[in-house]
Amino acid sequence: MASDTLIPETRVLAIASHVVHGYVGNKMATFVMQSLGCDVSAINTVHYSNHTAYKQVKGTKTSADQILELYDGLRQSNLNDFDLLLTGYMPSAEDVQAVGKIGRDIKFNAGTKPGSFFWVLDPVMGDNGKLYIPEDEVPEYKALLREADLILPNQTEAELLSDITITDLNSLAAAMQVLHKTYQVPHVIITSLRLTRDNQTVPSRTPSRAASNPASATASSQQTPSESPFLNPETTNPSSILTSTTPSGQRTPSDSPRLNAETSHPSSWATSPPSKPSPPPQPLINKEIENITIIGSTATSDHKPRLFRIDTPLLPLFFSGTGDMFSALTIPRLIEAVHASSTPHLASKPSWRSPDDVPADEIPLAKACQKVLASMQSILAQTTETCQEKMKAYDARVAKEGRGEGKEALEESAMRRHIALMNASEVIVPRFVKDIVDPPDLERFRPRLVEEGRNVPEEVGSKEPDQLKVLHLGVGKTAEGAVQVLEGEAQKEREEEEAA
Repeated sequence: MASDTLIPETRVLAIASHVVHGYVGNKMATFVMQSLGCDVSAINTVHYSNHTAYKQVKGTKTSADQILELYDGLRQSNLNDFDLLLTGYMPSAEDVQAVGKIGRDIKFNAGTKPGSFFWVLDPVMGDNGKLYIPEDEVPEYKALLREADLILPNQTEAELLSDITITDLNSLAAAMQVLHKTYQVPHVIITSLRLTRDNQTVPSRTPSRAASNPASATASSQQTPSESPFLNPETTNPSSILTSTTPSGQRTPSDSPRLNAETSHPSSWATSPPSKPSPPPQPLINKEIENITIIGSTATSDHKPRLFRIDTPLLPLFFSGTGDMFSALTIPRLIEAVHASSTPHLASKPSWRSPDDVPADEIPLAKACQKVLASMQSILAQTTETCQEKMKAYDARVAKEGRGEGKEALEESAMRRHIALMNASEVIVPRFVKDIVDPPDLERFRPRLVEEGRNVPEEVGSKEPDQLKVLHLGVGKTAEGAVQVLEGEAQKEREEEEAA
């Protein structure tokens, strides 16, 4: 390791979106990771002029065949020896499948050296109870989870993947255990939760796919970016919008397939010491939301969550690309924390998972998140201040020049102001290299233990394979959809039966 770098030499393949103007997707992630010493190769899943919150955009999507062709070009020249894979927005189910092939190929090549390859998967699917991808992508993401080492869902995505509605810290702990136990994901960070002062969440209703019109998925997959400006991962992921939103609805316990209202809802779990029955839930008031909370976990050897939380102040501005900034900062900071860990040779252990005796607030994932959020808060606070100054000057100039008269003139003026606001709120990361490299005010973002992770019943997240050793991972409330064959056992049994 060179003396002037934070981390060992690290080659990263980043597969995500790209814009010409602004910083979202790979445009954001590449610069951030390079600033912290990573050698980044990028495959772009879309090529847009700007992010879609501008409400007008030009560009194209990358097909699955094109993604695979680019990777094959790397492979034929032996340029695919990556240490880490970061995957973000995928515009189609076929693209998700293509990324799965790439990830498995790199993982296979690194199979003889534990810890030498690490996959960070951002399952970009939806927000606030709404999907912004075609519905057929959801089972494809579920099928990838067991391949990943770290996943970064928001609240809606965590609910989609776990089939548990997150209403408080107990239900969040249950969702986390499902991700650890059912899908064998070693590390999880739920990147944005809006918690009230009594630790209730602003609900995010998981979309009901069973009741939806099948044509809706086709329609959404055919929309151009300008036709659906607010249903795009670059603009609607809660990790990229640090403003409170109106609750979109809440499911009852009976709506959630793994939380039986009588036996397994978190409110019925035993705690130590026993607690009084919870009072009826009170209406959630957005003015109680002062922070955005991230909650992370590294699983123990028996797939129990080790939960930590970090709260960061809510800022009064719309941001795009901060989810990409979060994932890009997490990668080098996690590598740094793993190499600084007191656990001997942790970087050579599968998935860099700490021993069970390491508490949640001391695991490398927690240490990494502390620096990530310190950098982000400083960058976003400065961006907010700059944006407010620019918009004040813009409004003064427009007031002096006049807006014109009539409906069309007012609409044109409103659109011009919206575009000016989107441009003023761009997070221009090259201006903040110092904050990326040397995050300020670290103590403000010290991780805290979340005790609810210790109370999740053992059976939550347990799934039994069928007679062919196949796990039916399912989608939503059904038992169909994605499947996972366990370590080739089904094929082995079939061969034994044929031999007999």
